[in-house]
Amino acid sequence: MSKLLRIGVLASGGGTNLQAIIDRCMDGSLAAEIAVVITNNPGAGALDRASSVGVPTLCINHRDFSQRHEFDGAVVKALQDAGVELVVLAGFMRILTPHFVNRFLGQLMNIHPSLLPKYPGLHTHQRAIDAGDSEAGATVHFVTPELDGGPTIVQARVPVLKNDTAELLANRILAFEHQIYPLAAEWFCQGLLELRDGNIIFDNELLPAEGVSLEIREKQ
Repeated sequence: MSKLLRIGVLASGGGTNLQAIIDRCMDGSLAAEIAVVITNNPGAGALDRASSVGVPTLCINHRDFSQRHEFDGAVVKALQDAGVELVVLAGFMRILTPHFVNRFLGQLMNIHPSLLPKYPGLHTHQRAIDAGDSEAGATVHFVTPELDGGPTIVQARVPVLKNDTAELLANRILAFEHQIYPLAAEWFCQGLLELRDGNIIFDNELLPAEGVSLEIREKQ
């Protein structure tokens, strides 16, 4: 049996994307094991999701540190101690320092609820509605020091409906997040993804700016 790639997950909230990755690891469709789940929030639901299936957890509360780089250093050490080979941000509500990002550059993924480069930051669904966009979605990307600015691995696209609220749109997009995030992790596990000079090489081919093209668009 081939060695399973060790994933570290950073989460601050309920952990639904963490759950999607847990499910894929458990059913064997993601050739990885979650080595540790780290949160900065003692009340994060992600801790319960991980503990319930025996995944090691650790709370490193950012409020216990006076400097951001000290917090990041503690998280880096915990990931290194766990032998992590891929770091997955799953609703981790802390901006990471360049030192952290550069330590795991090419081994650090995030999922963002917009079609990047549109709407980095917060309130993405409402911003898409307010702008009159015909579609919205989610983006899995490699993390670089620029906030939500790393190169795109894969996107899911969802139509913005006439009567959509931010909540309705977010819920429809979330279902697709749970598909594309484990998929991107699986590609990494298979050795198909490489970050090279700021670009993504996928299966020895240079990816376009919009990432891998998939039929994962929601039906109208």
